[in-house]
Amino acid sequence: MAAATTASTIGKPGCPIECGGVEIPYPFGLNEHCYLDENFNITCDSGTPKTGDVPVTNISIETHELHVLHFAANDSYDPGSESISNYYTSFWAAAQYTISNSKNKFTVIGCDNYGYLSGYQNGELYKIGCSSQCPSLNNVINGSCSGVGCCEIGFPDGLKDINVSVSNYNNYTNISDFNSCGYAFVVEKDEFNFSSNYLKAGQPDIKVPMVLDWVAGNETCKEAHKKSNFACQDKNSECLDDLQTWQGYRCKCKQGYQGSPYLHGGCEDVNECKDSKLNNCTKMCINMEGNYTCGCPKGYHGDGREDGEGCAAEPAPLAIKIPIVIGLSFVAMLVVGSWLYFVHKKRKLIKLKESFFRQNGGLILQQQLSKQQGSRETAKIFTVEELKKATNNYEENRIIGQGGFGTVYKGFLPDKRIVAIKKSKTVDQNQIDQFVNEVVLLSQINHKNVVKLLGCCLETQVPLLVYEFVPNGTLFKYIHSESKASTIRWETRLRIATETADALSYLHSVVSTPIIHRDVKSSNILLDDDFTAKVSDFGTSRLVPRDQKELATVVQGTLGYLDPEYLQTNQLTEKSDVYSFGVVLVELLTGEDVLSFNWSENEKSLAIYFLSSLKEDRLFEVLENHIVEGGHEEQIKEVVELAKRCLRVKGDERPTMKEVAMELEGIRKTETHSRVSVQSNLEEAEHLLGETSLTFKYGGSNSRTATYDSVNDHVTLALGDGR
Repeated sequence: MAAATTASTIGKPGCPIECGGVEIPYPFGLNEHCYLDENFNITCDSGTPKTGDVPVTNISIETHELHVLHFAANDSYDPGSESISNYYTSFWAAAQYTISNSKNKFTVIGCDNYGYLSGYQNGELYKIGCSSQCPSLNNVINGSCSGVGCCEIGFPDGLKDINVSVSNYNNYTNISDFNSCGYAFVVEKDEFNFSSNYLKAGQPDIKVPMVLDWVAGNETCKEAHKKSNFACQDKNSECLDDLQTWQGYRCKCKQGYQGSPYLHGGCEDVNECKDSKLNNCTKMCINMEGNYTCGCPKGYHGDGREDGEGCAAEPAPLAIKIPIVIGLSFVAMLVVGSWLYFVHKKRKLIKLKESFFRQNGGLILQQQLSKQQGSRETAKIFTVEELKKATNNYEENRIIGQGGFGTVYKGFLPDKRIVAIKKSKTVDQNQIDQFVNEVVLLSQINHKNVVKLLGCCLETQVPLLVYEFVPNGTLFKYIHSESKASTIRWETRLRIATETADALSYLHSVVSTPIIHRDVKSSNILLDDDFTAKVSDFGTSRLVPRDQKELATVVQGTLGYLDPEYLQTNQLTEKSDVYSFGVVLVELLTGEDVLSFNWSENEKSLAIYFLSSLKEDRLFEVLENHIVEGGHEEQIKEVVELAKRCLRVKGDERPTMKEVAMELEGIRKTETHSRVSVQSNLEEAEHLLGETSLTFKYGGSNSRTATYDSVNDHVTLALGDGR
């Protein structure tokens, strides 16, 4: 039901509604008094509509979208001067705009390039990367952005201000004859078609289309109703809160009306009787204000015309003679019809749930679980009603985690257990068998340092996973928050590292079918009330048969934690988890982000920065102040040496997770024995001398001030083929 494109339903009276062929609907406007407020001012310079200095190509009040053009970041090599020119781009959205994650994608083009998108999401810095490398054009396919010459990835809701940059790995060495430039940009889905021509001579002024979502104000509907400038002007309009940010609202015409809800009289009645697709009447349709009805009202009869104009009053004598039984029969038919409708609707819902259950591998999972009857560790298959009740129908205040790949809710089961319910956004239908096997296997894992999978629900389009609830949040939050980092002493950090290593060793060596986690990072390590570590999020994990040492896969993981050997060869091994764990060890030691633009060009990752600091004998300059001041120098050096071995480039030269766990446990026991020895000596000295006064002091020139950028601990920097 598209809105009528007339001046009366588009703009305010007396206001222009067009610039350069683009309609400018209210609350937007071209002149003063023609827009809602300054945020909706559209300029029309030289026939081009702009918001600020950004060209606008379309404005929709139905979908609340603004289509704009913006520059792409560019990295170009000049063979003549043998120089590299690099241009990054920034985009700052006005208060009412956010960059649509459902209509846009982040794209990087090039055969020697990597690009970054960074911005702020809910007040915290967000970063995402995408890499594309190819030694020739043999595997480059025009129209396909699958990772060869072109990669693309999505990003989460709520981004407003972004920076886009693109760089090269090897200065286009050996490929400059067919690729001498790279690009990075956010672009509207289906509006960009990749071509190998983009890999040739650089064009620094390329503009690409992008979609912004907009809201009418920065308050909720309840707050905005109280203000004089409330945007929903028409009596037949309704106000809707922005469910993505909860920091704005939109106006919409009520059901049965169309037009602009932002203008008085803008929402006009829809005549459903003129379009058979808008009504379900078999004979006569009568249009009503905001609705329609089938057949004439009581006391009227029709002449058979389907437009509903042929209703005439019944003769009075005939109306008096209508038997009461006919009225009762009509009521009975109405009751029976309503009952049949609800029965049909319920059966349809049951069939839909059964369809999702089969589609998500429910029958296979039931067969697998039936083989384990009698085992206490069998996963439970929850119904969709059970999880709706547990989350109070997925109430907003039950959300405990949210990111680009889904939402986690806190739930309460009837047996008083508190659970975490993960609601993903998508599922790969080609991996259903793998998903079922992982659910069965993970439900049997019974390790105190692995988050317990309790079961799943398969009656929804995307399966829901039910885990034990871990109350203290992520290790990432404690490492990178100045207010919380000091609360984790060295002894606790060492215990967390030991427990995490023990859990990964268990997954690699003890379970019947070894599991490679594939995304080990501090935001996937949860902490309970006493700071016991719990390894979580097995969404990208892979099962590896014991007779298979490595597995060829599409590269997946988080930039900064990724094993460089895995990144180059696509061969996933258990040593890939060892490398990622090594980065977590360095995080615990330094308190630094895994990626930073504040370090030198060659040291943008924490692993490289850490190893360079060791090589230059600057160890105690990079360590976290809170642990250096604790006086555990020997222990710290041993953990540093272990982290260094975990970060070796060649996987064969790294220790196994079992060796790492044993070594960390040994370091912890050394500290325990040392404390027992010191305590015994103190007691003996006190007995001999009567009174002992000891003062311990740690000092020196190796102090520093730690600085960091906060990063959203639920965001994944996905790197791979971009799909």
